[in-house]
Parts: sequence; C-alpha cells; structure tokens
Amino acid sequence: MGQKKKDGCKNLAEKTHLLAECALFQGIEPLVIDEMLFCLDLKSFRYKKNDTIALAGEPLESIGILLKGEALVLKETAAGHRAIMILLNPGDLFGEMVVFSKNSSWPATVIAQEESEVLFISRRKLLGQCDNSCTWHQKLIENMLRIISEKAMMLNKKVEYLTIKSMRGKLSTYFLEQYRKTGATTFRLPMKRNELADFLNVSRPSMSREMARMREEGLIDFHLETIRIINVEALREIGE
Repeated sequence: MGQKKKDGCKNLAEKTHLLAECALFQGIEPLVIDEMLFCLDLKSFRYKKNDTIALAGEPLESIGILLKGEALVLKETAAGHRAIMILLNPGDLFGEMVVFSKNSSWPATVIAQEESEVLFISRRKLLGQCDNSCTWHQKLIENMLRIISEKAMMLNKKVEYLTIKSMRGKLSTYFLEQYRKTGATTFRLPMKRNELADFLNVSRPSMSREMARMREEGLIDFHLETIRIINVEALREIGE
C-alpha cells in the first residue's frame, strides 16, 4: 500500500455510526458493531489526495471500507492505459471480490481522490471461525455474499458499456442510466469528465467533442459535471 497514516484502534469505536450505514453491517445493531470492532482485528488509516490505498498485485490480507472521502478503483494495461472500474464513496467496500477465492493479491489499484479514511478488516478474521463464537458472524458472511453478487452485476454493466461501439451510444446509455437512478432529467455526474472517459473506455477530447455535438443537436445540455437531458426519447433510440 501507499503512504498512509495509522489512526489507531483506540478511535475505532467512534466510527460505529459510519459503519452502521455500510452494507457489510446491514441488519446488525450499533451496540453489536461496537463489540465487533474489538473482534475483527480492524485497522484504520488516513490518506491524502492521490495516495495509493492499495496496489494491484500486492498481497491482500484485508478488505477495505471507505469511511470518509472518495477513491477510484482502476486497472492498468501493460501499455499503461488505465480503466476506471468504480468510484468509491463512504461506506463502499473494496477487495471483497477475491475474499473467498484462492487469490491472495489485490485485483486492482485503489487511489484516494481526496483526503480519505479507510478501515481494513482482516481477511482471516472475516472468513475464519470466530474465537468468541459471535452470533453476528453469520450475518456478516451473508452480507458479504450479497455485496459480492451486486458488485458482479455492476461489473457486468461495465462490460455492457464496453460492447457499445459508438461514442454517442455509450454516452446516451450512461446518461439514461443516471436519469433512471435519479428520476430527474437534470443530474450531476457521479464522477469527473476524465474519470467518465476512462469508465467508458474512450478518450476525453473525443468524448467532449461528442457531448458538444449532442448539445448542438438539442439532445442534452451541460455545465461542468451537471447534465440536463432535453430529449429522452432521442437518447433511447440512440442507445438501442
């Protein structure tokens, strides 16, 4: 892992309210989470913007939970081209996709996008038999399996974007997905323009030119990361 500042286990109990919002601890009472903090071999670290939180290929001994800040999960090709897999927000996990596999290395690189705080849970503690026979251990495993399943579906969506050949088709499909998620024709992109280009596996200049053409044709309007869909039906026809 990259540069980091250890937060110390003595402060972990203060993070209970943050963990209670995390999908991994769904259905577990806050008081029980307090007990878990002392049983799971948790370690908390703080990172500065652009710090490497995890590096692909390095040994994976713990999975991470982003408590504060924002981070990117990305893969790099041998040629140095990077592809963004997902943008992490507080409460999101990373490293969980290989926690049940024989693979013992980080599958992707995680970079802090701003000052961030991460809680690491020992892989051994998560999967092994709890020494104290804690009743919450089964619930934790159930939550983990659900998270992995949902993550697999998200990655499948990423593959769908990669199969769309045209730039306009990729953008139309992505904008319509954000429209369905927010329920509004005006929304803020969950990532920056260069990050969106990496996510869609296109070049930033080409994407910007295509968005400008779509605005000229009255399909969308935009300012910075805010997008307004003007013609929903036209985008649907393009995305089909």
